[in-house]
Amino acid sequence: MHFDKEPSTRPRVVIVGAGFGGLAAAKTLADADADITVIDRHNYHLFQPLLYQVATAGLSPADIAAPIRSILRKQCNTSVVLGRVTGIDSGTREVHLGDRRIPYDYLVLATGTRHAYFGRDDWEPFAPGLKKIEDALAIRRRILEAFELAESEPDPVRRRQFLNFVIVGGGPTGVEMAGAIAELAKKALTSDFRNIDSRTARIILVEAGPRVLAGFPERLSHAAAGYLERLGVEVLCGRPVSQCDDVGVIIADERIPARTVIWAAGVIASPAAKWLGAEKDRVGRVMVGSNLSVCGHPEVFVIGDTAHVPGPDGRPLPGVAAVAKQQGQYVARLIKGHIEGKVEAPTFEYRDFGSLATIGRKAAVAKLGKIELIGWPAWVVWSLAHVYFLMGTRNRMTVLITWIWAYITFQHGSRLITDSSVDPETSAVGTPATTPVQP
Repeated sequence: MHFDKEPSTRPRVVIVGAGFGGLAAAKTLADADADITVIDRHNYHLFQPLLYQVATAGLSPADIAAPIRSILRKQCNTSVVLGRVTGIDSGTREVHLGDRRIPYDYLVLATGTRHAYFGRDDWEPFAPGLKKIEDALAIRRRILEAFELAESEPDPVRRRQFLNFVIVGGGPTGVEMAGAIAELAKKALTSDFRNIDSRTARIILVEAGPRVLAGFPERLSHAAAGYLERLGVEVLCGRPVSQCDDVGVIIADERIPARTVIWAAGVIASPAAKWLGAEKDRVGRVMVGSNLSVCGHPEVFVIGDTAHVPGPDGRPLPGVAAVAKQQGQYVARLIKGHIEGKVEAPTFEYRDFGSLATIGRKAAVAKLGKIELIGWPAWVVWSLAHVYFLMGTRNRMTVLITWIWAYITFQHGSRLITDSSVDPETSAVGTPATTPVQP
């Protein structure tokens, strides 16, 4: 909204969320005869697929994020508002940011997801998830502190606890995180310590289902598990976590002591359905129509991870960047058509360009239509795709150079512990060192 100008008579389009979907919608509306307002609780757009590399000291936060205002600075019809949405009044057509009200004629909700602990929210302090830069920095601190504390720990039982790393969830995030921690421990840190051998770190990937990367073809799933095992990762499938606390996890009645547990097992949608009073699925995604609008509110659209959109096989479309971007572009074109008085656009159809997951510095799996790639070729495709979709030339060049350096030297360049509370009398998660541990 422009507070220094007279109120505009043009249609008002409000976009909540500046992720892949929200930004795609905003950029597609750059030439629309409308006033666009983009609302986000952060002032930056985050490239989430590489967030795990920040968490494992491979990249810095600035490498995968860009200011929203900078991205949209050339769009004269667009304003950016920093704030947290607390509700929506679909009757008066207003978005609530605390006491503030922002009116809309068209509303696009692209608010994403948050961690889901399947009714065990008490596990969150002990097993943080990975959705924000703050999450990545906190996990990076835990991982690096674990090695530092193990270095100065005389008790072999407690030292082993520090050198155990458990990742819960065998989807792309869990697989990539496990591979990155394994490379950090078994390659990058091998010469940094004198009292411990970082190569003895135990990295355990736990998946409740029968295999990792369940959304990929079985051949690629098995290949990914094989690459992980060659990196030294223990892959435990079909064994859900039954307990998680400050001294580790229990998996199938086996206690695994670990100070670093990372949650990558599930997500739940933002409160968008609650704000709208709309029908939702079991993970909170809003049930939308074929044009991504909400039933009874044709002016409200929900996209990305927040929307339940059936694919050709009847299952909901995956929560990946490509889906969100295509939906954002589609909704923006639909809104432009409404504004210009054009006929209704065709229903949304997702074009699947493939799925990618990397396991370490030169191994990945990729499904590109009917083509399945494993190993080095898949890793090249993964690398080029992620560099291409980063925001800004600076970020693309920085990440590319960092990756080349890491590939040649096996070194991770962001091994900094920030906002640290390392203390010989405390653990990597800040709990008393006197907590009893079972080997």
